[in-house]
Amino acid sequence: MDRAEALFRLARARSGHLATVRPDGLPHVVVVTFAVVDGNVVTAVDHKPKRTERLQRLVNVEANGWASLLVDRYEDDWDRLWWVRLDGPASIHHQGQLWAAAVDALTAKYPQYRESPPRGPVIVISPDRVTGWESTP
Repeated sequence: MDRAEALFRLARARSGHLATVRPDGLPHVVVVTFAVVDGNVVTAVDHKPKRTERLQRLVNVEANGWASLLVDRYEDDWDRLWWVRLDGPASIHHQGQLWAAAVDALTAKYPQYRESPPRGPVIVISPDRVTGWESTP
């Protein structure tokens, strides 16, 4: 799968697995909603219930500055499988133009956010590496 096709599939995916590295070196993976803004992947802390506002993914990005996002398609028909992974530097935005653009993009992509848009921090991943695989070309 070429980069353009991988980015197309990533942008259309409804959820992904955000991977970061904890300060102690252990991996941390969480399912997220996301959107693409100006070639960057954005995901926000939203209103869904959480145990704390100091989420591990935020701690990890602050400590390490890198993240990966994996999206995939699984079916019992293994001739239709694919995955795309994006790796790159990550940053956290609490306000500003990029934060607002991220919230707008997420609200446009997910109807659930139209009544209650994300208000928390936004993680922005700039793609440094994009890889993908599909079972059939």
